[in-house]
Amino acid sequence: MAKLKYLVIHCTATPEEREVTKQNIKDWHLKGRGWSRVGYCDLIQLDGTLVSLHEFNQDDYVDNWEVTNGAKGYNGISQHIVYSGGVSKDNILIAKDTRTKAQKKALETYIRYMILRHPKIKIIGHNQISNKGCPSFDVQKWLKEIGIKLINIGL
Repeated sequence: MAKLKYLVIHCTATPEEREVTKQNIKDWHLKGRGWSRVGYCDLIQLDGTLVSLHEFNQDDYVDNWEVTNGAKGYNGISQHIVYSGGVSKDNILIAKDTRTKAQKKALETYIRYMILRHPKIKIIGHNQISNKGCPSFDVQKWLKEIGIKLINIGL
């Protein structure tokens, strides 16, 4: 058990407008990668619906049963959220901010809730701790645009 320090934002790296389900993620992570757990706690679908992928108790600690496989080296101190999308519909090799208005609103609400529950939590993009394009947008810039306090932005 360790203190919760980060909320890591991810994208599914699927083409814009393509919906992703809980079962898709379970299949990709458990069957496809052979992981024992999915990589994220929650999924934001295209219409802004929040889907729980892995249980957590919302206290200030990450218990062993709450650990997900979102970012190697950070899993025991982080919670992970993912949105459907993140790459161009025409070329899946091109990272693109494909978040719908509903996804942006849901993600903002989620982040604000996490900050209320965990006032010292840092919000980061997966690309800040891994050599990846995920989540396909500049998390720090967006957080500033929506008025998140600097204490909660970045590493």
